Amino acid sequence: MTIKEVEELTGLSRSNIRFYEKEMLITPARNEGNGYRDYSPEDVREIKKIAFLRSINIPVEEIRSLKSGKSQLPEVLRRQEQKLKDGIQGLEQSKHICERMLERQESGYESLDVEQYVENLNEYVEHNKEKYGSDTVSFFYLWGGYAVWAALTSLCLLAAVCSYSVLPEKIPIQWSGEMVTTQVAREFIFVYTAACGVIRFFLRPFIWRSLRLNGFYSDIAADYLANFLCFVVLSVEIFTILFCLGHAKQVTMVLIIDAVAFVIASLAAWLRCRLYRNAAE
Repeated sequence: MTIKEVEELTGLSRSNIRFYEKEMLITPARNEGNGYRDYSPEDVREIKKIAFLRSINIPVEEIRSLKSGKSQLPEVLRRQEQKLKDGIQGLEQSKHICERMLERQESGYESLDVEQYVENLNEYVEHNKEKYGSDTVSFFYLWGGYAVWAALTSLCLLAAVCSYSVLPEKIPIQWSGEMVTTQVAREFIFVYTAACGVIRFFLRPFIWRSLRLNGFYSDIAADYLANFLCFVVLSVEIFTILFCLGHAKQVTMVLIIDAVAFVIASLAAWLRCRLYRNAAE
């Protein structure tokens, strides 16, 4: 059956079904005639079970573990029950604090005295540590922000404008070791600035769609990686200028450092966002 029929039978959206497939929770066959997915009644039953377990907040990783036989349903349910109890307890505590604050008729943020509601702030923070997990994403938000992209792009433009008059008529864009293999007109120096715009407005959406994340964290990771690519563009532009002025010779090391840093940054952003997504599940 087609995915549209599966949508009708399960009540789930196409994106939900595709997500379960990407997570390898279902593996529909392919129609040999047209290459489209051909969902079986068993696939539909699996999707219904997955959706049901997700409705009680059992993480995708736990469901995968159940399907593979690594975990048993009773133990997964006991763990989930405890998580839900802890969550309810935390919500009740938060509700109680809100009620107390309303009873005291707190007038504003400036006059708020935390010690009136928490006897030991350090213990309270430690007890509620999981609630602060997403706050540490601020580094990614800062680096991925529009302001950082604007700063990198402005630096590219500034470097191009300031160096244009002292650059030779032909500037290198490809090297083999210390040997230049391709040269172009010096006006090309402004292409680096344009590249930052292309990365932000055209490549970034592609990165966002390629990520298997949802919502806020997908935006952070996409912005983060897009800005890092702009950083690479800026570093290549600076090297080109220094090479033309005789202050640098070896481009390989610059590219290796950029590549290693990019891989590390990509993995760090992906792992951190993956961690937050799993925690949210």
